[in-house]
Amino acid sequence: MSEGHHTSPESGAAKTDDKAPRKSSAKSGRSRSREFALQGLYQFLVGQNEAADIDVFTRDLSGFHKSDSVHYDALLYGCIEQREVLDALIEPLLDRKLDEISPIEHAVMWMGAYEFQHCIDVPWRVVLNEYIELAKSFGGTDGHKYVNGVLNGLAPKLRSHEVEADRAKGKSQS
Repeated sequence: MSEGHHTSPESGAAKTDDKAPRKSSAKSGRSRSREFALQGLYQFLVGQNEAADIDVFTRDLSGFHKSDSVHYDALLYGCIEQREVLDALIEPLLDRKLDEISPIEHAVMWMGAYEFQHCIDVPWRVVLNEYIELAKSFGGTDGHKYVNGVLNGLAPKLRSHEVEADRAKGKSQS
């Protein structure tokens, strides 16, 4: 490995200096699973493909073997199965109709809301950051700002104890 890289004993993944761009090989399995689930949900929203067909197609994509397939399954199938519930959580925070939201941002918001509800082991700030980054990578120019606003609005509703604890820590450190 080149200078500035070392292997973390906890994860075995290559770490880079703060200033170095993050290499795709440094992405966690969960981050990769989120990218693949986003692609699948995009196919669902735009192409109206069946979840099982999307799943078969996605598992054949290059790099899928490096993803966390359990997390991918939870996101793909969970978001599709719970789409009405997820839309009901998201809609009150929108400044336009849901059908006017890009399919990428729509899917990213589904996934963020789903993780807030069902992936309690992932800290709310990590969920927020992961989905802002996905929206930056795959969404429109300022789509990540929209996603940030909606998910920041959902966090106190779906992870109230965690958000309140973080705010209390911040006040005590001020």
